[in-house]
Amino acid sequence: MDAFYNGTLQVSGLPFTDGSVTVDRGGKTRRSLSLTVASPKYIPWNATDPLAVYGQQLVVSRGVRFSNGTEEWVPLGTFRVNEPSGDTLYGPVSVSGTTMESAIIDDKFQVPTSTRGLGGGFDAIEALIRQTLPSATIVNLTAGTRNPTIGVADWDANTDRWDAVVQIATAMRADIYVDAVNRFVVTDRPNVLTGSVAWDIAEGEGGTLISSARRMSRTSVYNAVVATGENTASGTPPVSGVARDTDPTSPTRWGGPFGKVTKAISSALWTTAGDCQSAAEYALADAMAPNIQASADSLPNPALEASDIVRLVHAGRKERFLVQALTVPLTPDGDFSITLRGGKEEPA
Repeated sequence: MDAFYNGTLQVSGLPFTDGSVTVDRGGKTRRSLSLTVASPKYIPWNATDPLAVYGQQLVVSRGVRFSNGTEEWVPLGTFRVNEPSGDTLYGPVSVSGTTMESAIIDDKFQVPTSTRGLGGGFDAIEALIRQTLPSATIVNLTAGTRNPTIGVADWDANTDRWDAVVQIATAMRADIYVDAVNRFVVTDRPNVLTGSVAWDIAEGEGGTLISSARRMSRTSVYNAVVATGENTASGTPPVSGVARDTDPTSPTRWGGPFGKVTKAISSALWTTAGDCQSAAEYALADAMAPNIQASADSLPNPALEASDIVRLVHAGRKERFLVQALTVPLTPDGDFSITLRGGKEEPA
């Protein structure tokens, strides 16, 4: 772990006694750091000290040793130091940090701002981020590097810039977050049914599973989506689209035993009925996914990312899940826990 200030390395190999990195696809910042540093000499007193809160960053990695004895360092993130505290005589120093979505969140719009003239969706995202972080690395990993035309959206002064960025990504039917190597990444939303499996977590000899638990809920499961768009900035009339689960074999089919459960979504960036219909159909696939949540403790895999798809083999069954969140310990004896969502059983 290395500490930087204003682009300059201050401490190489910062000594710590405990810590973890949490990766959560539902969080406003994708990655967060919790760290314990034993020595009280690292309690910050001056603005330029390594663990002060004036733009200091910690670059975190975790090592992996393979069965053949080789080692590899896997990046876990670049974290802005947010809150160090500790006993000034004896320590330890507790440190929390978050990835650089935080910088965009902090930089609220000072004046009314619009997407007018900013180009396609990815162009607009890039422009809004660079107004805060001119040298940020921003990459478009959507299929075909999509950069669709979007409607005009306006935001008032003092509104959240990151919320605006996420709104544009949603209109593109994409996600945006800061990854483990400090890039702002725009990527397609994962599909647990069709996506490729990043990792197998299996019980038994040679497997990595330590324990698992399972819960089923109808909360956040829908069988219809209504998408609406109203954009006064572009002078277009309100538009809407509806998508329903009409598969007669589906347990969530509209009007079946599950009932009628509607989810409403809206965006000023949907300016035609076709935009709304496409958004509703796209959102329905995720809305009707079974809310089967599983948790697993396994041997650590620091390369795993929230939104990855894993195959969990447990209790004689084989299921695909989306990684919702995970916590990577920074010490050898820490627990590696994963929260999974949206299970689909495969043939055993």
